[in-house]
Amino acid sequence: MGVHEGLAAKVGGPVFEPGDEGYDDERTGFQTADPHRPGVIVGAVGAEDVRAAVEYAAARGLPVAVQNTGHGLPLAAAGGLLISTRRMTGLRIDPEARTAWIEAGVRWGQVIPEAAEHGLAPLSGSSPGVGAVSYVLGGGAGLLTRRYGYAADHVRVIEVVTADGRLRRVTPGSELFWALLGGRANFGVVTGLEIGLVPVTRLYGGGLYFDTEHVADVLEAWRAWSATVPDEMTSSIALMPVPDVPAFPEPLRGRHVAHVRIAYLGDDGERLIAPLRAVAPRLIDTVGEMPYTESGTIHNEPPVPMAYHATNFAFGELGGETTRELLDLVGPGAPDTAIVEIRQLGGAMARRPSVPNAVGNRDAEYVVGVLSRLGPGAAEGVAVLHGRVADALEKKSSGRLLNFLFGANATPEQVRASYEPEVYRRLAALKAEYDPSNLFRLNHNIPPAARPARTAEGRRGE
Repeated sequence: MGVHEGLAAKVGGPVFEPGDEGYDDERTGFQTADPHRPGVIVGAVGAEDVRAAVEYAAARGLPVAVQNTGHGLPLAAAGGLLISTRRMTGLRIDPEARTAWIEAGVRWGQVIPEAAEHGLAPLSGSSPGVGAVSYVLGGGAGLLTRRYGYAADHVRVIEVVTADGRLRRVTPGSELFWALLGGRANFGVVTGLEIGLVPVTRLYGGGLYFDTEHVADVLEAWRAWSATVPDEMTSSIALMPVPDVPAFPEPLRGRHVAHVRIAYLGDDGERLIAPLRAVAPRLIDTVGEMPYTESGTIHNEPPVPMAYHATNFAFGELGGETTRELLDLVGPGAPDTAIVEIRQLGGAMARRPSVPNAVGNRDAEYVVGVLSRLGPGAAEGVAVLHGRVADALEKKSSGRLLNFLFGANATPEQVRASYEPEVYRRLAALKAEYDPSNLFRLNHNIPPAARPARTAEGRRGE
């Protein structure tokens, strides 16, 4: 009999303990570098399972972690309770209201085709395999957000289980609603949310791939070009050392390529990207009209779980000196290489939403991400390389973006840098109100603010 046998009687979904069949599959997500090692896992099938699991954990002082796909695993749960939401896949589209109700286990790949049947699209990210709810709670910087703003700006209702074991329904105007949108899992386990959809069925998009000798020129051309484009254009560039293996298209194998990603809501896309096509011949050019249901092909990110170390740096403006430093550190010909991704932000993302939320660093115009895959024995060398990148970029950076703090290596300082100081202080104060014991700490954690000590005189006056 397991230690947590009593928990199994309280929930409808499966319960796993170390050594049980299915335990390893349940605890492992997309990020395989440092998977969860919880004392018990609840495979929740609905909000009541989540509520029962949180109540059980709180009564025993067990820290709680939550996982759907495990793309953004910030801290592995060791000995605590893991709530796996992957079975909570309820989805309802309301075409008249242009909204979707999304349960905690839904991925964007489920929402996109169902919304498309009604001529609508979600403000989804670059990978259809990412969990929708966790993406939205971190802000949600995707393919249409320069035109429509962060996904979090379109949330209407949130259902969440807080540390006291209560299932709450929160709406705009409440402090908890504000904090969850940007504060992620610090304030409870979100079981579902309602979010607005946009009237998009097609876009002009795809990828431009350039060979190794053109990487520096393409990067500089994209940097200058991106400062001139309208809000309807969302783009990014990735610099990637591509392994010489059959899993990748033959023209890219064994090369260090520049991959420009285009997602444009306009009628003059050919004219707009002509300066990029003119820089150099393309190894592959997939840019053209496409239905939004094919939007996952724009970034074409690998769906296979992997071990990786990653970080990001936000910039108010991206100077040529910064991009040259990146090339010297991890570009073609550098002693060590990594995947570099630069996404343009700004546009509607910089504007304050009609319903405020805690999404931080809206003034950032670009975010630079650096990612290294981790092979056997590579962790120490990768850490040194990322340290050199941080030394070069940190002093110029305006902060971090929470959505891109993934890879099981987010530090408290990086989490704090994901918010303006006053927003972080407000979040910490609300954390002290809703989760004073920091039950939800296996995340991008915001510790509860210390409550002021009451004097004897103050107590007498109560």
